[in-house]
Amino acid sequence: MSLQTAPDPLMLQEARQAPQVIERQQRQNAEAVQHLAAALRERRPPYAVTVARGSSDHACTVLKYALETQLSLPVASLGPSVHTLYGTKLDLRGALLIAVSQSGASPDVVENVKMARAGGAMTVALVNVESSELAHEAEFVLPLCCGEEKAVAATKSYLASLTAFLPVIAELHPDQSLKNTLSRLPEALTQTLNLEAEASDLAERYRFADNLLVLARGLHFGVAQEAALKLKETCGIHAEAYSAAEFSHGPKRLLAEGLPLLGFSSADAAQSATLEAYASLVASGADLRTIGPSAGSDLSTPQTGHALTDPVASALAFYLFAGHLALHKGLNPDAPPLLSKVTKTR
Repeated sequence: MSLQTAPDPLMLQEARQAPQVIERQQRQNAEAVQHLAAALRERRPPYAVTVARGSSDHACTVLKYALETQLSLPVASLGPSVHTLYGTKLDLRGALLIAVSQSGASPDVVENVKMARAGGAMTVALVNVESSELAHEAEFVLPLCCGEEKAVAATKSYLASLTAFLPVIAELHPDQSLKNTLSRLPEALTQTLNLEAEASDLAERYRFADNLLVLARGLHFGVAQEAALKLKETCGIHAEAYSAAEFSHGPKRLLAEGLPLLGFSSADAAQSATLEAYASLVASGADLRTIGPSAGSDLSTPQTGHALTDPVASALAFYLFAGHLALHKGLNPDAPPLLSKVTKTR
C-alpha cells in the first residue's frame, strides 16, 4: 500500500502560474494598452492617484515609483474613506486615477472610481474579474488575466498587478528597453521558479520567528510591504515593512530585542544605498538575510533586464519563501484564521 503525499498548497500552485499569467496578460491586453497610451498622450495628466486595499495597495506603491521615475508623473495614494465615510468629493479634474483590485468588488474602491470619473478624472481599473462593478465603472480597463485565484493569500494577482501597467509606461517612454524586457519577463519568472528549493532552505532559518522586520528601498519597497502582509497572513508572524532609509530613525531600536530582518536588495539606482544600510546593520549585529537581484543576496533572483521588472521576480521568490515557511511551521497557508478571499470595505 503506497502512501499518498498531500498536494502543495494552492498558494504555491498559483504562484507557479506566474510566467503563464504574465505572458497571457501581455498578449491579451495589447490593444487596451495602445488605447490607454494614446489617451494619456492626448490628455496628459498633471498627476496620478491610486486607490486600492491590501496587496493591491502594495502593488500601487511599486507603480508609484515606476510612474515617478519613468514618466516624471507625481503619484499619491488616495484614502478611500475620505469619500465613502467622510463624504468628501475630491477635486481630481484632469488627474489619472488608477484603481487596483483582484475582485473588483470592494464598494469603497468602486465608489471612488465613480466619484473621480464624474469629476473629470481619467480612470483606469487593473482588475481580474472583468465582469465586476469596478471594471464597469472605469473608463479604461487593464485586465490582470489571472484566471480564478482560489488561495486566500493573493500571489499571481499581485504579480499581475505589478505588470499590468508596465506596457503603458513602455509605450510612453522613448527608451525601448522596457518593452524589450517585458517580452522576456515570463522566461525570467520561469527561472525564478527554479529557486524554490533555495527559497525553502532560506525559510527554514525563520521557522521559529514570531516577529520579523522587512526592509527595502525604492521600487522594491512595495514588495517589502506585501511580504510583511503575507507573513502575517500565511505564517502568523508579526511582520512590519520599513524603508531601509527610515529604519535607523527609530525602528532600529528593535534590534536590541533580537528581532530578525529580511531585506530586499535591488540592482538599480537604489542598490548602493540599500547595501550600505544593510552592511551597517550587519556590523551592528543584526540577523539579516536578503532576497533580490543584487549580487551576494542570500536568495539571488534573476536580473530581468530592467529596474521595473526586477521586483516581479523578487516578489515571486518571496512567495515561494513564504509558502514554505508556513509549511516549516506546520501551518496551512491556504487556511489563515479569521480571513476570507474577498474583503468588502466602505
